[in-house]
Amino acid sequence: MAAKGYDYIIVGAGSAGCVLAGRLTEGGSKSVLLLEAGGSDNHPYIKVPLGLGKLHDHKMYDWGYDFEPEPNMGGREIEAMRGKVIGGSSSINVMAYVRGNRGDYDRWDRKGAKGWTYKEVLPYFRRMETFDGGEDTWRGGKGPLGVIVGRPPDPIWDDWLDAARAGGYQVSDDFNGKEQLGFSRSQYTIKDGRRCSAAVAFLHPARGRSNLTVETNAYATRVLMNGTRAVGIEYEQGGELKTAQTDGEVILAGGVFNSPQLLMLSGIGPAEHLKSHGIKTLVDLPVGQNLQDHLAVWIMWARPENTSPFRDLLRADRISTAFVRAYLTGKGPATVPPSGLAAFTRYNQELTAPEIQFLFRSAPSHPHMWFPGIKPAYQDMFGIRPVLLHPESKGEVLLRSANPHDRVRLIPRFFSAQSDIATLREGYKLGLDAVHQTALDKYRGTRVDPPEAKTDAQIEAWIKSKAITAHHPCATCPMGAEGDKAAVLDPELRVKGTQGLRVIDASSMPDLISGNINAAVLVIAEKGADILRGQRMAPAEAA
Repeated sequence: MAAKGYDYIIVGAGSAGCVLAGRLTEGGSKSVLLLEAGGSDNHPYIKVPLGLGKLHDHKMYDWGYDFEPEPNMGGREIEAMRGKVIGGSSSINVMAYVRGNRGDYDRWDRKGAKGWTYKEVLPYFRRMETFDGGEDTWRGGKGPLGVIVGRPPDPIWDDWLDAARAGGYQVSDDFNGKEQLGFSRSQYTIKDGRRCSAAVAFLHPARGRSNLTVETNAYATRVLMNGTRAVGIEYEQGGELKTAQTDGEVILAGGVFNSPQLLMLSGIGPAEHLKSHGIKTLVDLPVGQNLQDHLAVWIMWARPENTSPFRDLLRADRISTAFVRAYLTGKGPATVPPSGLAAFTRYNQELTAPEIQFLFRSAPSHPHMWFPGIKPAYQDMFGIRPVLLHPESKGEVLLRSANPHDRVRLIPRFFSAQSDIATLREGYKLGLDAVHQTALDKYRGTRVDPPEAKTDAQIEAWIKSKAITAHHPCATCPMGAEGDKAAVLDPELRVKGTQGLRVIDASSMPDLISGNINAAVLVIAEKGADILRGQRMAPAEAA
């Protein structure tokens, strides 16, 4: 069944796809088809910020990916959650808003992604957000994406800041502002008490435009190519094989695992690998060969008094009332995640960018509802989670077969570079030092995990047995310079050796930024939309 032609076909209504669809349909002159393999984002667990626990526990709206067994981590299969729903991972993530370090973008430019320096992306960060801390040189105040400073009502967060000061760390008001290093209150993509996903910010306001067509439960199977020019998409919907045509461009925004798969199924990828699956090579490129992700590990302590506000909130009658209130009014304790801090640090003081990010918990990993006499409450805990920000280890995404419904193989090669385990080990030590400051004495009960790990060898063995992904995979179709044989895209996000085909999503990143990646994905799409429209914002002058 042939469909009408479009100016742009976007595959994937995740973080990047929603931005692109919203921006490219502004003005009404260009027609856009947006295809999404998942369905609607209307579920209350998506809308209410505190619903994220249920989303994760029940693997809702998740593609269900797992990394293959990793020999360097005891053969463990580590889950690799990715959103399969309108809004993609921005509809199921923890809503953390972290831009990264200014040095990350300058490094991209030095590696060949010209036009992506911090001064060149900062205007796009500012354009897309409304920050509740106010507009200034670094922050925006008129954009569609709501960003708040999280202030959960738990005294532990103020005491954590006191512990940070005592430990010699900088404490700042805004890690997305002038300086990232140090401890700061968390920031979240929340607006009016509800999750502000990319769909809420960019796609839903555009849904009434006559030049935008959105098809859900539409599973892309290959890019239609005329020689090396992309001319459309083949996809399945409702048991029927369909095609959509374009005289303009096909934009892959399916994410770090799905965009490489679609390219390879369409004959664009490593020639020998495609040949092994009987796929004719149209363009020989290193698609899928630069997989990177943040590894992290939780260090947890019992919280002796069992009196944290979050534990009290999870009493069944209280959380039910709070959830309904949040869904109907956007107010109350269910409108903010319980974690109140983020921190960025380094142990090599000669570096300007952080090596380690700290995430925090004021509760155990899997808290549950409880009610007196029916189900007992859980043992209260708190924890700190060092995250390895710039791993040297690189994995790959490979086809399992030429069948588009066979999930790709995710080969992580975590800790294949010895420097990675050494850096995360030092992050663990920094975390222990921070926790043992006097300000946290009243919260710090028995250490739950790891109960014993003193020598470097013991610490490394424990890390390898417990580390999991922080869910920040990227860089499987990296942009770079024309002569860079590791690059799949040019700095304009065009697939090398093709016409009318771009990749604009997390796979476009040259490497990992210093923190959660969703904000970076959004800004790639913001700038990518302007590239497609032949526009450019002037670089920031005084940042």
